[in-house]
Amino acid sequence: MEFNVTAVSWPSLYNPTIELSVGRGPLHPVQPGGSYLVHADDIFRFTLYWTLIFHIPFYAICGIYAFLNFAFPPSRRSIATFPLETSPRIPFSPGSNQTEQWIKRPRPNVRRSRLTFALLVILAFLFLSLTGAVMGAAVVGFVLAGVYKAGGFYMSTWVPFVWAVIQSLVGLLAIWPSVINII
Repeated sequence: MEFNVTAVSWPSLYNPTIELSVGRGPLHPVQPGGSYLVHADDIFRFTLYWTLIFHIPFYAICGIYAFLNFAFPPSRRSIATFPLETSPRIPFSPGSNQTEQWIKRPRPNVRRSRLTFALLVILAFLFLSLTGAVMGAAVVGFVLAGVYKAGGFYMSTWVPFVWAVIQSLVGLLAIWPSVINII
């Protein structure tokens, strides 16, 4: 069975069960109705598109969270307590020794407003997301192209999709704890 090499349009996802059906006899490397990638540029392009789709939303959500924390910070109220005279079971009463104090807000920065800093933070998140997605897609896409070309295999259009999901989930593992600690 000879495969006609043509450029595949993105996303070209098909029903993956045609690759797994064993009831029809021996499976050929190329199934009718499937879409396959053979050129390294196509593999990179598919991997890049899927990585951008799955990678950027995670960073955008974390960036929006950071933006909201910097633009609209929580109130700066603290409760001063006297440790020897308090009990966690007794509610605060007007006669208790615990006093509520308002902390004076720091003087605003005359050079840069809080909103400007928050915008810089979200733009940094989006820029780093785009940069990480392009670099990750380049590495993963061209490694996949090399492995499949060295083995003489045809790559299903599902392979870049799956690797983009894997890459994005690994990126999510890397970003979430550090962002929470910083914010």
